Amino acid sequence: MGDNNVNRHWNTANPLYYDLLKRYAYKNRYNQTEAEQNLWYHLSGNHLGLHFRRQHIIGCYIADFICVKRNLIIEIDGGYHSQEEQKIKDYLRTEDLEKMGFEIMRFSNDEIFRNLPEVLDKIFNKIAKPASYKR
Repeated sequence: MGDNNVNRHWNTANPLYYDLLKRYAYKNRYNQTEAEQNLWYHLSGNHLGLHFRRQHIIGCYIADFICVKRNLIIEIDGGYHSQEEQKIKDYLRTEDLEKMGFEIMRFSNDEIFRNLPEVLDKIFNKIAKPASYKR
């Protein structure tokens, strides 16, 4: 199967929600949390050897960070992600994105602030492995 025939979920968004998601993504991109800013500093500019995007639309979701080449999404979770309702939403979101062929890594704000080198090591170790395409 040639590269042109691959179903590229990251290049498509749900057309019903695209305009709204695009506005949210733009807003989020320029109003990043401190944890997102800290991590983006290390992910941007191919510092880890691969290109990452931030606030990228996939289906009806906006991923905090994505490495398209590795089908890897990185999510930064603030305090509200510990609430039971949000845990369920995060689980369903992760399940949907995994069905699309993406792998999700989640880190809390606290992990970013307290142990950024370990977070970067985990991400680097994940992207250093050969890409696994689930599609």
